[in-house]
Amino acid sequence: MADFIDRWRQLDWDDIRLRIHSKTARDVENALNATRVGRNELMALLSPAAEAFLEPLAQKAQRLTRQRFGNTVSFYVPLYLSNLCANDCTYCGFSMSNRIRRKTLDGEEIARECEAIRALGFDQLLLVTGEHQSKVGMDYFRQHLPVIRPRFSSLMMEVQPLQEAEYRELKTLGLDGVLVYQETYHPSFYAQHHLKGNKQDFFFRLETPDRLGRAGIDKIGLGALIGLSDSWRTDCFMMGEHLLWLQRSYWQSRYSLAFPRLRPCAGGIEPASLMNERQLVQAICAFRLFAPEVELTLSTRESPAFRDRVVPLAITHVSAFSKTQPGGYAENRPELEQFAPHDDRTPQQVAAALSRAGLQPVWKDWDGYLGRIAQ
Repeated sequence: MADFIDRWRQLDWDDIRLRIHSKTARDVENALNATRVGRNELMALLSPAAEAFLEPLAQKAQRLTRQRFGNTVSFYVPLYLSNLCANDCTYCGFSMSNRIRRKTLDGEEIARECEAIRALGFDQLLLVTGEHQSKVGMDYFRQHLPVIRPRFSSLMMEVQPLQEAEYRELKTLGLDGVLVYQETYHPSFYAQHHLKGNKQDFFFRLETPDRLGRAGIDKIGLGALIGLSDSWRTDCFMMGEHLLWLQRSYWQSRYSLAFPRLRPCAGGIEPASLMNERQLVQAICAFRLFAPEVELTLSTRESPAFRDRVVPLAITHVSAFSKTQPGGYAENRPELEQFAPHDDRTPQQVAAALSRAGLQPVWKDWDGYLGRIAQ
């Protein structure tokens, strides 16, 4: 079976970049008025010319979001199981070359974290680790997922890319979704920032969503790390191509998109391309028009004020009170963190802000009669 790599090889980064930057105001108007937003319209909506149309773009994105998702916004929270990592990446606080304290949670510590997270009200959990196959690989997941799974209505993971058979096994242990961000779709920029370890393999990572689709994983999350390449607009368009491929090849799965911008961390780098807040709104709203049915996520990387303004426009899933270090909920130890979140409000404060905006916070993803029962 073909996979996205075959489609990716047909795409020319420089040509796409030029086409995006050549779009005019007329192209943007046509995209806003189109009954269906395809590749050409997405280019227009991501272009510099579209920045002058942010208000009508946001208005249409909000209408589509309310039509598809109502007034609901789902809450999730990341649980960092380990900051061990066998990769050397220039932008990540967990990078093996950074001299930080390393920690992997054992069963008792995981139980305390789960209790602390449930006490905060969360029922949708994202498990996160550094990429270390031997210490936090399948043996570790086999041991701990059966204990974590009954405590939450929805369980996702953001860990190192795995083989298709391993994803199939994790699904039998209760895994609902996997987030695997390509970081950048430009191989040269990718190589500049991934210096050691398995993550150097650009193509193995690029094929991961195909393995997830073949394994029948319910939700697949895509994302590009904004600022890693010299053209965030081109990276976003490539993510759109990736989404199209997956939707057509693995239509049974659900999809989510995220737009993380580089945040301060130990050993961090300066972004190669800057995306300001207005441009982030532009990208988010462009994808709502491009993919009205897809979940769009905004994390605590962004500021409270920005999240309060943008979530009502097009966002369907938000994290809150995120701790990016192992043991961060039961015992806050910031020296272990991957990056410093910007929005550190409590879940209740974030929920109250959403309610004031006329939105309904949703704390769980499944009901018991659908086969997921949290204890």
